[in-house]
Amino acid sequence: MSDNTADRKKETAETGNYMIPEEPYYLVSGNERELFAAAYAARLPVMLKGPTGCGKTRFVEYMAWHLKRPLITVACHEDLFASDLIGRYLLLQDETVWKDGPLTRAVRTGAICYLDEVVEARKDTTVVIHPLTDNRRSLAIDKTGEIIPAHPDFLMVISYNPGYQSVLKDLKQSTRQRFVSLEFDYPDAEQETEIVASEGGIDKARARQLVTLAGKIRNIREHGLTEGASTRLLIYAARLIQRNVPVREACRSAICLPLTDDSRLQETLHDLIEDIF
Repeated sequence: MSDNTADRKKETAETGNYMIPEEPYYLVSGNERELFAAAYAARLPVMLKGPTGCGKTRFVEYMAWHLKRPLITVACHEDLFASDLIGRYLLLQDETVWKDGPLTRAVRTGAICYLDEVVEARKDTTVVIHPLTDNRRSLAIDKTGEIIPAHPDFLMVISYNPGYQSVLKDLKQSTRQRFVSLEFDYPDAEQETEIVASEGGIDKARARQLVTLAGKIRNIREHGLTEGASTRLLIYAARLIQRNVPVREACRSAICLPLTDDSRLQETLHDLIEDIF
């Protein structure tokens, strides 16, 4: 067997591990699918902007399935180093071997690499993606001296929550202006009701009540809540209700308590639950 044949077989096995096996549930709300597909066809890096739990990650999974491309996801955090993305040398059976990180693996195999909540990562870490988001489309590995041209099918995707912007946590313009941007928000009430009913396994009437509660909570954000109730939290509440947890208790555990520790805000949220249920 030739080296090229062996490499192709290895690449096929690796990409297969990251394929989305079945179509994720996602309700298209605008032209986001067409815009993402066009960006992928042009190999333009994509930035998704929107609040927590509004469906950004699900959308990426849906598009990876739709485009029939493997998806490698990295959940960013403040201790994420460049080596966590690129790779590092490891000691294996008294031998030092190089182990690719998720970004390098995606670059080599032509996967979609998705950096979730990229502003949580260290700023010196996100700089490593810059050569992959311009005409160079390459990744330099300093430790090995290798410069890897990106696979023709590779795509860089990042997401972040503009609500968390601050002096310390924001995307630099030098990073922002490398991406095509798609803006996300919570679905409209009818769509959100359908999503909560489908994903939570409850009837639409009950799902509509949860969506009404979320709408009221989102309207009081200026009173101290940093985030509104996400669609994800509504689905969590629905799944508790579907398992016979009393509706008020489900709302308190899945929606109110995750949103805030402030006792006054908790009281306000409790009053909203009482009004609706």
